[in-house]
Amino acid sequence: MNNKVGLVYTEDFQLYNFGPSHPLRPLRLELTYSLMEKLELLNHQNIELIKPRMATQKEIELVHSHKYVEVVKKLSVNPDERGVKPYLYGLGPGDNPIFKKMYEASSLVCGASMEAAKKVWTEDEFPIAFNPAGGLHHAMTNKASGFCIFNDIAVALKYLKHLKPDIRIAYLDIDCHHGDGVQWIFYDDPNVLTISLHESGKFLFPGTGGVEETGEGEGKGYSLNFPLLPGTNNKLYLKIFKSCIPKILQAYQPDIIATQLGVDTHYNDPLTQLGVSIKLYKELAKLIKEYAKEYCNNHWLAFGGGGYLMTVVPRGWSLFLAEMLDVELSNSLPQHWIEEVEKKVRNETTPYKLYDDDHETALELLKYPELAQKLYGYVDSLIEMCQDKYLPALTKR
Repeated sequence: MNNKVGLVYTEDFQLYNFGPSHPLRPLRLELTYSLMEKLELLNHQNIELIKPRMATQKEIELVHSHKYVEVVKKLSVNPDERGVKPYLYGLGPGDNPIFKKMYEASSLVCGASMEAAKKVWTEDEFPIAFNPAGGLHHAMTNKASGFCIFNDIAVALKYLKHLKPDIRIAYLDIDCHHGDGVQWIFYDDPNVLTISLHESGKFLFPGTGGVEETGEGEGKGYSLNFPLLPGTNNKLYLKIFKSCIPKILQAYQPDIIATQLGVDTHYNDPLTQLGVSIKLYKELAKLIKEYAKEYCNNHWLAFGGGGYLMTVVPRGWSLFLAEMLDVELSNSLPQHWIEEVEKKVRNETTPYKLYDDDHETALELLKYPELAQKLYGYVDSLIEMCQDKYLPALTKR
């Protein structure tokens, strides 16, 4: 029997829309599915397109407070509702503008992630399922944060815990921003190990994710953070990833790995300052698939996430899907997709290759050897800390 890959898709994902001037534009997803289609990944014999459903209010309230959900529902019907103070819930001008039908749009993303979780956990022929519209990892129990109204990841993980109460979940977050919402929601839960590689909170929103945040109560030792310095390139990123992640997974022995695949770590991303290229995502896809097979019972649940270049997100996530399907793609882009980008993306350089290298950031390090020495020394210190602090805490259980 061939292993299959579930991909969640509906045009209704376009409803999650904060407006034309907001960085999180629905165009990211439109161009992603378009590229996947033009690369002929969507008609692969081992793929199944999953139509999502809206999560019920009861399912959303596995994570979010009833009061907060009711506020989102009210503002969703009438964004000018005077009976609530949206700013108390992280809603309003700025990161999380209120829009009509935001409850329905957010519930659909949650339902999509739950359907992906169900596919991986309950159907043996589906070791992998991917919801690119998901990955809204900043939303808290009672407030919106960082473009995230509901935390679809936490809802999907709570759903898995409902299906198997003693399930052990490893959650790996590679978004440039710390996966704070998921971390805090499961901060005292030893059955959800959260691992986040992100740009240090000293330089970037949300300002959390330091090495001292390791969990509390029964969850002490089950929140692991790797805050990276601006300018970290592919080689440095892979050094820490290969040195630490397999050892962590081996020590924890999860039933499933869930990954948030934000691609805002790219060196040109307008909101961040890391220095990696799209080629890194190709490498990470291979490694995560290998680790899922070796340490996670061949169960891989994947969500999308950040990424604010319309020409980077589709290429990064297409590479992830290709690896999930065991498809080796040439480093070129379909002409029709290039033409689509030229029409729809006015403020970015049109790409012609599927993935780029990190030559620019590598050259920067050659020009500034003191900076290079600092970055290498810092990465080595994180690897040492993982060895001396994180791993012993996991193996003591």
